[in-house]
Amino acid sequence: MMKLIITITTCLILCSVLLLPISNIFNRHKSDHTITGNNCSNEPRMKLEGGLLATEFDEESCLSRYHQSSLRKSSPYKPSDYLVSKLRSYEMLHKRCGPGTDAYKRATEQLGHNHVIRSSGNDECRYVVWTPMFGLGNRILSLVSDFLYALLTDRVMLVDQRNDISDLFCEPFPGISWLLPLDFPLTDQIDSFNREHSHCYGNMLKNHAINSTTIPSHLYLDIFHTSKEHDNMFFCEKDQAFIKRVPWLVVKSNLYYVPSLWLIPSFQTKLIKLFPQKDTVFHHLSRYLLHPTNQIWGMVTRSYNAYLSRADERLGIQVRVFSTPAGYFQHVMDQILSCTEREKLLPAVAIEEESQVSNTSTIPKLKAVMVTSLHPEYSDHLKNMFWERPSSTGEIIEVYQPSGERVQQTDKKLHDQKALAEMYLLSLTDKLVTSTRSTFGYVAQGIGGIKPWILYEPRHRKAPDPPCVRAMSMEPCSLKPPLSRCQAKTIKITHFIRYCEDRITGIKLVD
Repeated sequence: MMKLIITITTCLILCSVLLLPISNIFNRHKSDHTITGNNCSNEPRMKLEGGLLATEFDEESCLSRYHQSSLRKSSPYKPSDYLVSKLRSYEMLHKRCGPGTDAYKRATEQLGHNHVIRSSGNDECRYVVWTPMFGLGNRILSLVSDFLYALLTDRVMLVDQRNDISDLFCEPFPGISWLLPLDFPLTDQIDSFNREHSHCYGNMLKNHAINSTTIPSHLYLDIFHTSKEHDNMFFCEKDQAFIKRVPWLVVKSNLYYVPSLWLIPSFQTKLIKLFPQKDTVFHHLSRYLLHPTNQIWGMVTRSYNAYLSRADERLGIQVRVFSTPAGYFQHVMDQILSCTEREKLLPAVAIEEESQVSNTSTIPKLKAVMVTSLHPEYSDHLKNMFWERPSSTGEIIEVYQPSGERVQQTDKKLHDQKALAEMYLLSLTDKLVTSTRSTFGYVAQGIGGIKPWILYEPRHRKAPDPPCVRAMSMEPCSLKPPLSRCQAKTIKITHFIRYCEDRITGIKLVD
């Protein structure tokens, strides 16, 4: 009997010992599963980009929306609570008024008449239609400007999709498209809209065709660097009081006209609440609105992982040559080297004697330089320079250029996709050098939240001295702002709007 008890007890002890590891394994898997579940919850997404982004999206359909944070440092610029709230309100408005809704159908019925056939109540929807003009940089700047105007005036922004914008960007608003339907009643007329058109606001003012009792069903707004005084009266307070009653606005622009919106007194009050840090307008709105498609994001991530991720520091250099013909010029190369050495962005190469000595006792710092240019000779020169001789600081300098197309090919799908990928790659660098008056560079610096060094425009094919200047803010320059006489007094007393470093007639926001 005693032997039986001992045997049973021994068996129980052995079983408990054997079961303990199994229990631990089960508990570890249970714990792992819980951690994974927390990582996949919506809570981190709510905090992404400081709460800018909505969460009702399929992550796989647009990887860039949620994965940018894995490639870039967190932005030090936090959106205001008022901006986040305004964006959520806009999304609700877009769902109520967007394509396919009853409200959209009622609004398009108005376009069958020259004038509004019934008064638009507060529950009626109003729209601003963005149309693509000029190159990709100009298009992005005008798109962000249109969206800000939509936010300020409680309009729904729809984008003309005929130039394949869906090949560049994901849908930004949850639940309903931002694409203007192809059967939009004015589609066949949009291309013919110009400043002489009968529905052009400036032309109507010039011809005294505007009165307070007859509201047109739509207006065309001409906002270009060549626009005339009557067109620029769009930015006057009293004109906005009339325009807000018009259901449909179609905008053509090649400008970042955001600074001109700040000069409208009633808008300025709202804008100060939306953007307490006044030089963050493009930074926040571009991160909210612009999410590259998966194909473009693949280009970005492959390039970043292959050439930038291992570096201790990343420098972007964006080269745009405006001379005719464009190409490689030695004075431009000299200017780039002068700027990067003077501002300690890149080291000089070692003198001949030093080049024979290498210190192998420490791991050298790796600096990655990403060059974007239509002409590959600029990056080739840098690459050869640091290949043939070491840097004076001992740093390892790796130079990379994603593409060199030689000729700008706007509206060619792959060319525009490469261009957008390169803008985002530049935005992922730690420091940035850009070319004067380049909208390409403006987009990159704004998305990245970077104050770049701007290369001055060369004169008489000589490198200028000084070669570059540090930007006052990360905001794009409105190169030839659409200013009206009504804004002359306001601009003099608005201390946060300054003349641009790279364009004496341009204005930009500073904080």
